[in-house]
Amino acid sequence: MAEKVLVNLATGLEDPERVTVAFLVATAALDKGKQVVIWATKDAVRLGLPGEAAGTACNGCPPLERLFQQFAEGGGELWLCPICVSARGLDESEKVSNVKIAGATPMWEWAGDDTTVFSY
Repeated sequence: MAEKVLVNLATGLEDPERVTVAFLVATAALDKGKQVVIWATKDAVRLGLPGEAAGTACNGCPPLERLFQQFAEGGGELWLCPICVSARGLDESEKVSNVKIAGATPMWEWAGDDTTVFSY
């Protein structure tokens, strides 16, 4: 069984339910002792900025702030696509603590050949 989980998140808060599901899957994997990276692309890169992972997606859904905190406290890493960050004119220096800028090559180097991948 793969010890690493990669969650590709290409949707930001324009679809908060999708973001919620991605973080639920990621935190569940952390709870199982997996190494987890969420690789954020497109507008999902905004989630790496302070205060952006906020709100509740649906009735009965957990708050994104809580999911994001559980993900960070569990050792999860949020990697932001550098091209997507640049295309949106975002300041790379303002990212939250468990966030780093990492492109496709470092992402695939980390993933290797035995990683479970989810895409949202």
